[in-house]
Amino acid sequence: MTETAAGFLTQEAHDRLKAELDQLTGEGRIEIAHKIEEAREEGDLKENGGYHAAREEQGKMEARIRQLTELLQNATIGETPPDDGIVEPGMLVTVEIFGDEETFLLGNREIADGSDLQVFSEKSAMGAAINGKSVGDSTSYVAPNGKTIGVKIIAAKPYTG
Repeated sequence: MTETAAGFLTQEAHDRLKAELDQLTGEGRIEIAHKIEEAREEGDLKENGGYHAAREEQGKMEARIRQLTELLQNATIGETPPDDGIVEPGMLVTVEIFGDEETFLLGNREIADGSDLQVFSEKSAMGAAINGKSVGDSTSYVAPNGKTIGVKIIAAKPYTG
C-alpha cells in the first residue's frame, strides 16, 4: 500500500473489502495453489509459462491481501456523513483552486470502488486544511513544493457511490 495511513472508510466499503479479503484468503489461495500444482505437473519449471504466470498471479494476490489487511486494521469506520455542508471524510467536495473548480472524494480511494473519481485523504495537506470547514469557507495549505495554495469550498455532499 502506498499510503500507510488508511483513513476513513464507510461501513459499506469496509464490509465490501472484508468480503474481498475473506475470499482471497480462503477460496483464492486454494484456487491459485491448484493452478500452481497443475502447472508444476506439466514438467520443466524453467520453461513452463503457465507455472510462472500462476506464481505471478499468486504474488499479486498476496500483495492485495497485505494491502487489505493493513487497510482494514488501520481504517476509521463511519457512516456516510450528513448532508450539512460541512466537509468531512466520505464527502464529495468541490473546491476552487487557482480559479478552477475541482471535485474529489475526501477519504480513502477504496470508498470510490474503482470509479475514476479523484480521491484525497483527510490526512493529506489539502484534506487536513478543508476537513471541518463549511461551504463558502476559504482556507489554504502548504503544498509539497512549499507554496501556499488558497482553496475555497464550493460544495460538500455525502458520497453515495
